Amino acid sequence: MLIMETIAKIRRRHLVNGESISAIARSLNLSRNTVKKYINTSDEPGYQRQRQYKPQLGPFLDILDKWLEHDQCLPKPRRRSSRRLFEGLQNEGYHGAYDSIQRHVKIYKASRNPSKLSQAFVPLSFAPGDVGQFDWSYEHVVLGGVSQTIKLAHFRLAYSRQMFVIAYPRETQEMVLDAHVKAFAFFGGVPHQMIYDNLKTVVQTVFAGKSRRFNGRFMTLANHYLFEPVACTPASGWEKGQVENQVGNIREWLFTPTPRFADFTGLNAWLAQRCGELASRRHPQRAETIADAMQDEKLALNPVSMPFDSYVEQLLRASSTCLITIDRNRYSVPAAWAGKIISVRLSAERVRVVAEGLEIASHARVFGRDQVFCDPWHYLPILEIKPGALRHGTPFVNWVLPPSVERVRQTLLAQPKGDRAFADILLGARDAGLEALDIACQLALEYGKPSAAVILNELRRLVEPPRNPSLDVPESLRLFTEPLADCTRYDSLLEVNYV
Repeated sequence: MLIMETIAKIRRRHLVNGESISAIARSLNLSRNTVKKYINTSDEPGYQRQRQYKPQLGPFLDILDKWLEHDQCLPKPRRRSSRRLFEGLQNEGYHGAYDSIQRHVKIYKASRNPSKLSQAFVPLSFAPGDVGQFDWSYEHVVLGGVSQTIKLAHFRLAYSRQMFVIAYPRETQEMVLDAHVKAFAFFGGVPHQMIYDNLKTVVQTVFAGKSRRFNGRFMTLANHYLFEPVACTPASGWEKGQVENQVGNIREWLFTPTPRFADFTGLNAWLAQRCGELASRRHPQRAETIADAMQDEKLALNPVSMPFDSYVEQLLRASSTCLITIDRNRYSVPAAWAGKIISVRLSAERVRVVAEGLEIASHARVFGRDQVFCDPWHYLPILEIKPGALRHGTPFVNWVLPPSVERVRQTLLAQPKGDRAFADILLGARDAGLEALDIACQLALEYGKPSAAVILNELRRLVEPPRNPSLDVPESLRLFTEPLADCTRYDSLLEVNYV
């Protein structure tokens, strides 16, 4: 704007007032060639640099280009962002600005995709509590010293921009259900709508337009929390653009460099903490933080009355060895259900077995392969007819017993028919539990007689309910005059003469 005012002033002084070019140049501290150029034009001047000089970046261009070429061979989620490239060059001795790196990366990517056209979008606005968005991403972490790929569930409230992420080993339906339960607990409520891709764990069938048939178990979750599920148009990720952008941001903020944790529990605790800390960032459209906007949105969310039981149910037949197979791992069930059809409820963290409306077994879920998890208590009924299984049976070989119980076991197994004696002890402790059996074995060892009869007697005394010393006699049966004991009556019997 100042340049145009200067041009106008020069033209008026020369063409209207008749001042010479030299006088105008001296008064404005300009060269005469510049004054001549401005006199002969009335358009706004434009500048176009033909060559961008890079005095700081120049010595590092070869390194930067090699890094960019190397990243092109990697999957897109693992490529470094401009910020990470900038930090890497700083370690190499680069002292220039970040903008130079950003411009060079942009030019490099444009040269790789010269035909890529920019797209135009319509700005969106959301009411508080109206819309939440969901998506999955693949990230790389080190858990227990082992590098592995995990699945990260992303949630985003569209009004406040509050995010929540949680990691799982897989993308199965029970993981989707569990992620919703954890997210709604973190938000303190449920949005009116949730927007998804057409992932199979949510959408069963895609029809024309927006019509969908949602998965039955997922609809049970939606009905429980009273939100409306909405599926995007296929290949139209911009319909949930906030969570799509969040995937890249979370990867840069939280997974670069690769985080290291002992297990998923530690990782997810850290992710929840970081989601709370990132809420202190400024809201992109309001003069407040994301946390402040979240306080307003929380008032509009549907309340959570009680958490959803996030399991997926399937029917399986238990083997003759009392085992069921789930994801190439085997879990035990009570011996009474060997060879029978039972219901298995899989959740993100547990395997629960249900039969005749009752939960008959529960195991912590694992995600390795070819592992066997046997509960010794499930096999105790078999010991009644096969006590010899105590010596080499898989459930009993690795059973960690209390020290006193283990001493009794070693003592009895060294005796004839010791298998039967120790099996009787375990069968007698089914209802009492190992804690009571431990005390009974300690008492028996103190007496110096760790036999099955002594231990079972001590066990019964420990678990036997206390006796009531007095009886409640109805008033109608109570004696008002109690009889007196008279032993002289028996003496009279001695006087009887037998013929």
